[in-house]
Amino acid sequence: MTRFAELIEGYRRFRNGGWREQRERWEQLAEGQSPKVMVIACSDSRSEPSQIFDTNPGEIFVVRNVAALVPPFETNPGRHGVSAALEFAVQFLKVEEIVVMGHGMCGGCHAALHKTMEGAEPGRGGFIADWIAMLDDASADVRAAYPDFDNREAGRAMEMEAVRVSIANLRTFPCIQEKEKRGTLRLRGAFFAINDGVLHVLDEETGVFAPA
Repeated sequence: MTRFAELIEGYRRFRNGGWREQRERWEQLAEGQSPKVMVIACSDSRSEPSQIFDTNPGEIFVVRNVAALVPPFETNPGRHGVSAALEFAVQFLKVEEIVVMGHGMCGGCHAALHKTMEGAEPGRGGFIADWIAMLDDASADVRAAYPDFDNREAGRAMEMEAVRVSIANLRTFPCIQEKEKRGTLRLRGAFFAINDGVLHVLDEETGVFAPA
């Protein structure tokens, strides 16, 4: 299991290898960033967007959180971390595409489907429960469709449904509505299957995920 000391060793390999090899690229990035794509992904250590999409630094603007969720547009007081990152990417970086990428074996989606954090106190699962409550309607639909929902088929259905929920929530943001209407921004859904390494992409017309 990797520990901080091993991370430092990795940094030294990077500093003496990749950083030196791409010195010109890093000098350009020191002046600013201009990614065209924002990726909203899960915090899960097995689902790393830059590795899955084989990108270099500066190419994608990434936000990661439990279950790759996007909250709906809200103006109530609070710490709106995802909304702030979204606002920065859309309004200031002017990204042209936003990809919501769910993944297989997602713990947040499993908790939403099985209600394992329901009633927990903050600090003991309560923060997670409040966050994944965004999936309450979706999880109810999945449980209705899969009465015996303690299986991988239902789990994958929940994980894919979470992507659809986040895309729907993205469209509650006025700035996204405006840019989609003008054709300057496109939303995409994706799902990475950890067990076989296959990326699936959502066809919004059919609502189906298919291998890329």
